[in-house]
Amino acid sequence: MDQLVRASSSAALNFGEAQGTKTNKDFSDKLTIVLREIKECRVAFKILDYLNIGDNGERARLIDESEQLSAIFYSIQNKSDN
Repeated sequence: MDQLVRASSSAALNFGEAQGTKTNKDFSDKLTIVLREIKECRVAFKILDYLNIGDNGERARLIDESEQLSAIFYSIQNKSDN
């Protein structure tokens, strides 16, 4: 659980750093880190789901939210790369 907290907070903190970058490359590099952390969270949520740990509805909500966040950040990254 500690790793899940670190990964989720890291995604938010790295996005904050990305917003303060001066070049598109730096921005894209920071977003890559954000996406990696969100993917790590999604995998952790899926493991918890497989093991049936926690509330079913909450696990489903967190998995869905992590997938939506991934899609949002992929879109942002694709737009910044162009």
